[in-house]
Amino acid sequence: MTDWSLPRLLGALHADIETRLRMSREVFGHPVSKGNASEAVWLDMLKVYLPKRYSAERATVVDSKGAFSDQIDVVIFDRQYSPFIFRFEDEKIIPSESVYAVFEAKQSINLDQVRYAQAKTESVRRLHRTSLPIPYAGGTYPPRPLPPILGGIVTFESDWSPALGKPLSDALAAGSAEGRLDLGCVAAQGTFAYDTQGFHVITPLGKPATAFLLELIARLQASATVPMIDVRAYARWLENEPALGISVKAENEDVSTTDPSV
Repeated sequence: MTDWSLPRLLGALHADIETRLRMSREVFGHPVSKGNASEAVWLDMLKVYLPKRYSAERATVVDSKGAFSDQIDVVIFDRQYSPFIFRFEDEKIIPSESVYAVFEAKQSINLDQVRYAQAKTESVRRLHRTSLPIPYAGGTYPPRPLPPILGGIVTFESDWSPALGKPLSDALAAGSAEGRLDLGCVAAQGTFAYDTQGFHVITPLGKPATAFLLELIARLQASATVPMIDVRAYARWLENEPALGISVKAENEDVSTTDPSV
């Protein structure tokens, strides 16, 4: 009987992710199919291994002032305390207050993809977030300070040579603070993480997919709980939305009604 081995278990998790990403790159012929398959690999890993208080979906983020982010490949958000704003088929709209982290999932990392991920991250961080006082048995806690939203990029490989050298460092250092990428994984070559000293630490090899997952969980733990959302701030938009008109044809007449029961 083979004894359990923690190093083998953690290594197998990485090997599974890297193999699936490699297959998505080699098997699918169309670039969109490749991209969708890669995105699905990362989402599946996060849905399986993140604690259940977190959800991971492809989604768009909205704030209570009516502003929307770009569509994001991977949004990690709270499902314990926060509602969906809208969900239909594959479209998911998530309130800004519920977001913990956003990632772009690409086939490979290069300057264009880093800039693209920075812009997507900025589109989420610029959104307004509410934070209400929190009632408890003995009174009310003050509104919780807004935790930072993590941003990043996950890919299979790098287009640079060396894969994780100065071009990557320079690309990560460029751009605005709102677009900063905090965490990333290049599954075939290594990881990077923004540290408390204000620098990106790049770590080559070392089971990158597993290392990325564990560091992500550690940073999510440090974020604690999302702020208490002001749901009424979203409800105010109902006052400005006209009732839907539904046309019903009865025999030879056109009848218009705003009654949704008709």
